Amino acid sequence: MTREEKSQVIEELTAQLASSSHIYLTDISGLNAANTSDLRRACFKANIRLAVVKNTLLEKAMEASDKDFGDLPKTLKGNTSVMYAETGNAPAKVIKAFRKKSDKPLLKGAFIEEAIYIGDNQLDALVDIKSREELIGDIIGLLQSPAKNVVSALKSSGGKLAGIVKTLSEK
Repeated sequence: MTREEKSQVIEELTAQLASSSHIYLTDISGLNAANTSDLRRACFKANIRLAVVKNTLLEKAMEASDKDFGDLPKTLKGNTSVMYAETGNAPAKVIKAFRKKSDKPLLKGAFIEEAIYIGDNQLDALVDIKSREELIGDIIGLLQSPAKNVVSALKSSGGKLAGIVKTLSEK
């Protein structure tokens, strides 16, 4: 690879890092061709971009980026693949589901909305992160519950009141 090609790859990686706020670094070495294809299909279905990158080029792209990746560049040893996603927990869910069949991919680290997670032991915490849509749904549910209680109380007491009036009118 020539210097020009390397600098072009670094520029592309820097642009991808800048445009994505959810980045996972994984190790998929040791997967055979069929399992790798299955993982790529699972990522495609979950709207995740999976790319295998050279560690040195990714490290230079991280340095050139305006984001602070903290200790994440220190995890760039061995084979590294990058997962870019729109939702924070989607790659973690794909990894966890894929691990039911295989012991790979291993999570090296993740960058989620400026928070850094390092190590495979963080996978369960990443799965539990709620997406923006889930949080909005929770907030709407919380806001609706008091109104529902008031409406149901009015309906039930209105029924009682109508029953009492009907009973009195019959006497």
